[in-house]
Amino acid sequence: MSLDNAPDEVKLAVDLIMLLETHNIPVETALGALEIVRQDFLRKQQEATAGGVE
Repeated sequence: MSLDNAPDEVKLAVDLIMLLETHNIPVETALGALEIVRQDFLRKQQEATAGGVE
């Protein structure tokens, strides 16, 4: 299956999964880190929609 026509978020997700698995990151560590990243990007999104800079 090719990712050539996949949406960018799917391509990024696959890259992140490969990176985490290649480095044998424990599941709980990966999930914790991803939640931190998620919260950071949600904050940036809120700031951008409130007139902040993205």
